[in-house]
Amino acid sequence: MYLSRRKFLKTTGMSALAAPVLLNSLSSCSTGEKDTKPFGIQLWTVKEDMAKDPLAVLNLLSDYGYRQIESFTGDKGPFWGMPAKEFQKVLGDLGMKMVSSHVDPRFTIDPASEDDYKKLCDDCASIGVQHLFNPYPGPQGSSDDWKRLAEGLNRQGALSKAAGVKSGYHNHHQEFTVTPQGDLPYSILTGNTDPALVDFELDLYWAVKAGQDPQKWFRETSGRISFAHFKDLYPEEKVKELDASDEPRTEEWPVGASTFLGNGRIDFAAILKTGKEHGLQYCIVEQERFDGSTALDDSRKDAEYMKKLLAGS
Repeated sequence: MYLSRRKFLKTTGMSALAAPVLLNSLSSCSTGEKDTKPFGIQLWTVKEDMAKDPLAVLNLLSDYGYRQIESFTGDKGPFWGMPAKEFQKVLGDLGMKMVSSHVDPRFTIDPASEDDYKKLCDDCASIGVQHLFNPYPGPQGSSDDWKRLAEGLNRQGALSKAAGVKSGYHNHHQEFTVTPQGDLPYSILTGNTDPALVDFELDLYWAVKAGQDPQKWFRETSGRISFAHFKDLYPEEKVKELDASDEPRTEEWPVGASTFLGNGRIDFAAILKTGKEHGLQYCIVEQERFDGSTALDDSRKDAEYMKKLLAGS
């Protein structure tokens, strides 16, 4: 059962700053969302707000309609400074569940980190979290580098399987850049990992930005991609405008060009249909750029889009 909003504000000690923002939002939100097909959000989207007041932000996300949470390992850990069971209760009282998290890439790369990873797997398993993803392993040069990464994912997957959790991999754009040896890293990773041990989370934005067809990857790796990041990409003309006006973060990372869902070029309805036919189970919203808006405002827009998208699927 959900906590009443008044009781939640009282029992969580929500900040005086956050409460008015929350109550204003609640008054404008629609009801009757219990029958909506569940979808989630990667908390990286609202990371600055979470750092200030995680309880207030989680309550807002629940009210927007999010029912699944994908966390990440920041300064406070994937449970935001709380014991795992406490974080589970906070989410449960809001009608939400943590389904996955992005974790430290060293768990894939460094065997010396195995004890830390086992502890994290046990904590996650204790609250029903079933998927842990390597979000970014750092630059990889040759095909052999990518093959070693696949070996690390298999090792990591065996450790997590023992705890009842599944390891996985989340892409950016470099997985779709051909190596000097002529191989595509995403093919190396999918082809050299054990399906019983390793899942994939396809970031639709990065795939499309790299010139890929997400539907092709769902078909060619059927059953391997259980998660997808629903993150929209500005139309080509807007991307060119941003490229000309924004400085890339580094040479490795192109200018960010994400926008709220439905404001870009990605055909999510077609991708969703194909994805579901080939094993897609979790639709996770993510956004990293907020032109003329805020992360929370755009998260609300993203949730409204997802409700309509999933209602028609």
